[in-house]
Amino acid sequence: MRSVPMPPAAGIGLEPGFRGVIRVSFGASDDTAGYDTGGQPRYDLHFESATTETLSELRSALAHTHVGVRLVVAGPPADTRAAAAAAAECGLLEAEVTLLAHQVGPRVIYCPHCRATTATTRQAGSEVQCGGCTTNLAITDHFSRRLGAYLGYSAHAEEAA
Repeated sequence: MRSVPMPPAAGIGLEPGFRGVIRVSFGASDDTAGYDTGGQPRYDLHFESATTETLSELRSALAHTHVGVRLVVAGPPADTRAAAAAAAECGLLEAEVTLLAHQVGPRVIYCPHCRATTATTRQAGSEVQCGGCTTNLAITDHFSRRLGAYLGYSAHAEEAA
């Protein structure tokens, strides 16, 4: 899905050296619309979901920025966390990123065995089958900002030993 850039305030585009607020929203609505940028220039992006292509577009936008840029991301937790992980790859610090995540949405579980991720609506303490290697993963509350996912581990590893 292609991004739909929304017109920036006061005709300011995202040019090389941009220093302001980049507001990114995922899903059906623009949850960043009410976010006050404090008079800073802004650039708005809206994506349906955090896919490889849309995260690449976000990385490209961040490549045009200078130190001091701020990123505001709104939408389902899996999408906002994936965008935060992409921003961290680009060198943004945690203090430069604001996440406005919906309280509902799937969790993304990282499999340390095959490095695949699996989306699920199950909570911590339950199990999910890895979409990559079919290992039954126990879902933890441990979230990796670098990976943008909750960590899983083989649910029955001790039984197999």
